[in-house]
Amino acid sequence: PSFGFLFDIDGVLVRGKTPIPAAKTAFRKLVNSQGQFLVPVVFVTNAGDCLRQKKADQLSHLLGVSISQDQVMMSHSPLRMFKRYHEKCVLVTGQGPVLDIAQDVGFCQPITIETLREKHPLLDVVDHNRRPSVLVSAYFSCKILSVVLFGEPVRWETNLQLIIDVLLTSGYPGNPYRRENSPHIPVLACNMDLMWVAEAQSLRFGHGTFMVCLENIYKKITGKDLKYEALMGKPSKLTYQYAECLIRAQAAERQWKQPIQTLYAVGGSAALSQNDEIDNSWENELASAAAAHCRSVLVCTGVYNPHTEVPLDTGESVTETVFHGHRDFRFEPGLVEPDHTVPDVNAAVDLVFQLENFAP
Repeated sequence: PSFGFLFDIDGVLVRGKTPIPAAKTAFRKLVNSQGQFLVPVVFVTNAGDCLRQKKADQLSHLLGVSISQDQVMMSHSPLRMFKRYHEKCVLVTGQGPVLDIAQDVGFCQPITIETLREKHPLLDVVDHNRRPSVLVSAYFSCKILSVVLFGEPVRWETNLQLIIDVLLTSGYPGNPYRRENSPHIPVLACNMDLMWVAEAQSLRFGHGTFMVCLENIYKKITGKDLKYEALMGKPSKLTYQYAECLIRAQAAERQWKQPIQTLYAVGGSAALSQNDEIDNSWENELASAAAAHCRSVLVCTGVYNPHTEVPLDTGESVTETVFHGHRDFRFEPGLVEPDHTVPDVNAAVDLVFQLENFAP
């Protein structure tokens, strides 16, 4: 094969924990009688609340095919490249086994919000029932040198408060806020989805909604914009570059000599451009993308609404047509318009086989 698949998961293969019927049919076409994939496949998800192996096991069960962790790209997977932060003390937020996730991607000294709260019990006082009865503060000497946002947390008020404390004290949250705190310590964020699709009939808050809250609180307090060292997860360029590396690794492992010329992103749009002020030094750690084309194949089983118009100018957008992407991404109508639109993932596989003249 001279092409590979990048599959979204939510809304393309599953809704919540329920598989979309067309998904099993599609994946029977993608494996041979021994269960081996006939083309390179990577599952690209903005989820960040579990390890790759758990997600691979879930997908294997739902789709009825054997999927390895090397075929799964979580929103936090590119953090493996940020080695300059791996030895530093970092504050990590999100759900699931965040310490295990942090260590799996390379961080040696991760600190969770809960641990920080235990060390500084006077900081978390929005919920009156959680206010400490004895006014003491535990000793915590480690300076936090970076903040890593894996995904939406559970107690937003606690997370927002303590992250702001860390940013405005240059990593010493027990100290008073500093007047001059620019630039703040680095912030790396995974998954910018404002909303996501589950079993409910309407969309649900995603990590992007939490980030909107954090960004606005920071600006309201300081008068300055919160700056990110890096943003990853769909639709960032970084995520698609890293996914391509995984596609090429699969082809090399199977000793397929044909160069991978085209990537088909099923369920998602092309990568959006980040604003120039974002630090893109991570690009030096990835070879430039080698695929000649990346084609988007949009399916109608997820967030996409085929009856919603795409705005030509976000300045003129209203209600349903506003750009829901992250603040630091430029809206470019040409990039969010799919190359192909199909009813479901099974139709997407059929279309790609036809375009590539590929007969399994």
